[in-house]
This record gives sequence, C-alpha cells and structure tokens, in this order.
Amino acid sequence: MVAKMYVWGVSAVVLGALAGVACSGADGERGPAGAAGPTGSAGPTGSAGPPGEAGPPGDAGEPGDPGEAGPATPAEPPRLLDAKIGGWAQANRDAINAMLAKHGIASGTFDPAKRPVAVFDWDNTVLKNDIGDATFAWMVKHDVILQPPNKDWGLTSPELTADAKAALKAACDAAAAAGSPLPTSTNAGCAAEIMSIYYNGKTTSSTDAWPSKGVTTTTNYAYGWASQLQAGHSPSEVRTWAVAAFEENVGNAVGSKQIVGGVEMAGYVRVYDQIRDLAETLTENGFDVWILTASPQYVVEAISEEIGVPPHRVVGIRPTLTGGKITYGFQGCGTLTDGQTALITFYNGKRCWINKVIFGEPAASQLAPNPDPSKRPVFVAGDSDTDLAMLKDATVLKLVIERNKIEVSCNAYANYQNKWLHQPMFIEPKSAPTAGAFDCPAAKDPAGNPIVDEAGQAFPKKLP
Repeated sequence: MVAKMYVWGVSAVVLGALAGVACSGADGERGPAGAAGPTGSAGPTGSAGPPGEAGPPGDAGEPGDPGEAGPATPAEPPRLLDAKIGGWAQANRDAINAMLAKHGIASGTFDPAKRPVAVFDWDNTVLKNDIGDATFAWMVKHDVILQPPNKDWGLTSPELTADAKAALKAACDAAAAAGSPLPTSTNAGCAAEIMSIYYNGKTTSSTDAWPSKGVTTTTNYAYGWASQLQAGHSPSEVRTWAVAAFEENVGNAVGSKQIVGGVEMAGYVRVYDQIRDLAETLTENGFDVWILTASPQYVVEAISEEIGVPPHRVVGIRPTLTGGKITYGFQGCGTLTDGQTALITFYNGKRCWINKVIFGEPAASQLAPNPDPSKRPVFVAGDSDTDLAMLKDATVLKLVIERNKIEVSCNAYANYQNKWLHQPMFIEPKSAPTAGAFDCPAAKDPAGNPIVDEAGQAFPKKLP
C-alpha cells in the first residue's frame, strides 16, 4: 500500500512538470529600459600618446626697448698730421702718427672714460716767442701797472733783493700815488727799472734783482713777478691786455724787435702751424689736450683757442683773488697753501699742477712723479728746462722744440728709452749744435745739482 502510494506520487510530480512545459506561451514585447545606474569611479590614466603636429606660429610679440649704442671704433685714426704742412723731421712725424694709431680713438684699447692726455708748454712751443713777455711789455707801454701799497715794492714780491727794491723806489716813487697807475709810457726811468728787473734779472745798475740766479726747482721769480704786477686788476682786464698784445705782435713781421724801457726784445709772435695741426689732430683722435705754461693764467687762456684748447684746459701762473681782483700771492699746490709765492708752473711746479688739476692727486703727492703710468701724460711738448719735469713724466713721446737749453737738450739727445723727439724750431730755427756742444756732465739743475736723465743717472759725456 505504501509502495503504491510512493509510485503514484512520483508519477504525479513528473506529469506536473511535463504539463508545465507543454503549456509555456510565446515571449512578450521588451519592456522599457530601466533608469541608468550611478557612474562608476574613474579608471587609471592611460599612457601618453605620440605628439601631435605643430600648430601655426602665434602672433609676434611687442618689440623690446632698444639697447644703448656701443662706441664706434674707426678702422684707422680719423686724422693724422697734415702732410701738406712741412717743417717736421720725418722721424718725428712718423712717431707721432704711430702714437695716434696706438693710443687714440682707433685703438682697440681706447677707453673714452680714461682718455689719453697730451700737454703742451705755450711760449716757444706752441707760439714762436713769448706771450708773457709781449703782454708785460704792453703793460709797461700802456700805464696799467699800479704803484704798490705804501709804495713798498717788497709787497709785489718778497724775493726782490734789497738792491732791486731800492732801485724801484728811487725810479718810481715820485711817479704816482700808492694804488695809482704808474705812467711808464712816459716815465723812462721807472719803465727802465721795471723792464730791466723783469727781463734781465738785474737793476739798471747791473746788481742782482733776484737771489739764486732768479730760479729754484719750483719757481722763476721774474715769471712770477709778471703775474704779481697785474695785482689790483680783474682777470677780464688782463685777458683784454693779452689779446691786444697778441694782435699787435702777430701783425708784426717775423724777425721784428721792439725796445721797451731800454730793453730790446722780440717784437712779434706766431702760432706754429705745425703745433696747431698737432693739437687739433690729437683732439680728433680722442686725446684730452692741455696747456701748462709759466706765463700768467689769464694771459694764455685769452688766446688758447688759437689751437683749439678751451680756457679751462689752461694751467698757468694762478694768482689768488680778493674781491675779484688779482693779488700778489699764488694759489697753492702740493703742501703749499693759497697766498704762497714759492711755487708756480715752472720746472717741478709744472708736474705739481698736472697732478693737481689734470689727475686730481692729493696734495701730499702732487710734487712727486706719479707712480701710476695711467695718471701721467701720454705726450708732452716743451722747449726749455722749465718743461723738463713734465717731459720726463710723459709715458710715450716727449717732443722738444730745440732752443739749445742745456738740461732739456741733453735729455733729448740722450733719448732715454727712445721716447724723445728732437725738433728744430719751425720759424727761425737755430743752427744745429756741433758735436759735444752741450757739456752735460758739467751742467747743473736749478738746485745746483748735476743734471741727470730719467733713470737718475749722470750724463757720461757731452752731447750730441
């Protein structure tokens, strides 16, 4: 019974299942899509793909500010000595032109912030004869020298000897009141005493007017007196006198003489064409050109532009001023202060003023040769022993206009380091000296010492 019931149950289940299969209908239409599920998290970044093609260029940017123009360096010197102007010894012309090329504006080492310096003496270097002498003579002829205060000639220069002061007192005391112009154009005695003391260094009685032959290594007393006798006048007055003297003398024939106060002296001046050309050529080649003169400051600066040098580039005997008027004292140089009378632009005094004015050296070192070659002139021109210190200081060339002055001539003929140029005067040159004409071993400097060359060595023989 139980077995039948089991068989039946199983059969019923099988039949039910078959019946379900047999009765299944066709698939119905697809229902609408369900709503999108939430976005999944980002997957890892893939590796970089190959670069794409370059795009077109962008628009040009705004131009930048222009830079500063660099200095133009000419391929050769802009100017050399004028070949049409004769008179130069050919070796000197060649040496000067070579200096222009090596040290001027065409040089690759030229520095406009440190221009090379050229220095010229004035009288008998730039100018044939002496504008200081010519102006002094003009002063005597035109009654502009003033009777000194209290008629005391010792005030005009403390270096005048007792004989000189007595001679001036005797000749000039009665001529004018103190502070008034002396009538030297008509008072022959006063004019003669002044001219003899200035030009000859002696009174009309032939006694010495100055001690120590009138010179030291820093001053020439007569040269200083030319400035001192301008006392009481303004610089502009002196400039006017200098121009008048220059015009008078430049209009006179070469070789002319004049007699003033019984003293015969040169009666003409000329600016050397060769030196004017040289000064202008140096300027065009970037050199700073200066004049160092032992004539009075206001005399030479009045005519310096004859060679293109402005008055502020002139250094002469510089007096102190009081109330705009010239005094008997000089401006200081080195350790000497204003009002001194012991140092002017003469011999070592020229070196002092070069160091002071051109190179701005401190007072304590102004009288000594500058140990820094960049603070010394490249070129110096002179004619006399008064120019010797600055000639020795020149680093490249030293031009000597030959006037047979023993100390400078011995140096020029010895030609230390082959830097000295010996040049005959361009107007009325002197005859060439014979062999041994200059007794260099026996010559003395203003201090009485044997003269020496640049190396400090005595000259072993007569020259040339």
